[in-house]
Amino acid sequence: MADAPETLDMEVLCMQMIVAAGSAKSDYMEALQAVKAGDYETAAAKMKSGDEQYAVGHEQHAKLVQQEAAGDPVTMSLLLTHVEDQMMSTETVKLMVTELIDLYRKLNG
Repeated sequence: MADAPETLDMEVLCMQMIVAAGSAKSDYMEALQAVKAGDYETAAAKMKSGDEQYAVGHEQHAKLVQQEAAGDPVTMSLLLTHVEDQMMSTETVKLMVTELIDLYRKLNG
């Protein structure tokens, strides 16, 4: 039996958000590696790229939150739970990398 179109749409949306979060997380980690090598210009570019990638996923996530707030419940699934985990962990990675970049700036002054 085929899945309902809304289920397939939600799966596609979830995968898009997971890809966006993963790409952002990779960019943030690459920024950290660049800073460790003393390349602050590349680090800044990678942080900007990470922010742009994260914004793609965050925009989709915001639509789901708005849908729920408007009274149209979003069905939770394991996949959507994974999206939430990836989004939150990406935010945490960004915060930590930002702090580490600041620390490297102070140490290498």
